Amino acid sequence: MAGAQPLSLTARMSARWKRFADDRRGAAAVEFALIAAPFFFLIFGLLEVCMIFIMSTVMEHAVSEAARPLRTGEAQEAAMTQVQFRQSVCNEMFEMLDCDARLYIDVRTVSDFASSPIGSALDGSGDVDDTDFMYDPGGPNDIVAVRVFYEWDLITPYISQPLRNMGGNRHLLQANAVFRNEPFGS
Repeated sequence: MAGAQPLSLTARMSARWKRFADDRRGAAAVEFALIAAPFFFLIFGLLEVCMIFIMSTVMEHAVSEAARPLRTGEAQEAAMTQVQFRQSVCNEMFEMLDCDARLYIDVRTVSDFASSPIGSALDGSGDVDDTDFMYDPGGPNDIVAVRVFYEWDLITPYISQPLRNMGGNRHLLQANAVFRNEPFGS
């Protein structure tokens, strides 16, 4: 091939680019690298939403079970204190939630079901306002409202943005029970 003309620089670069573009080795790895981060972020966000739902259900169960002695009068007859009631709630949570400074409990007697405080306990800055929380399990035939709150730390703050109802990437879980005490002690 003594008479062949050498390819110009543009033609050689074009040929190399064509070979590079036609090469499919490693395409799956590159595609996975582009998709992996958003995919795992969505999976973790979905798992967090599931965990919040499960923990809310666990809290509802704990409040229901711990409030039963209040409803039947066992707690009042045994002079159960606020600390003992808190421990009763914690025991019913199967050690799935820590009973530390992030757990808040409000037990109060109300005049009727319509005046039961079932709303959130968040103040304007997104923190729990527990200044008026009390422990008043009531007497026979009293209407009692039990509210339990737990500060849940979010692990996927960007995906869980709609869930965040507190400051600092936290979500406030809440469980309520409102009931009329039985006519115990009569």
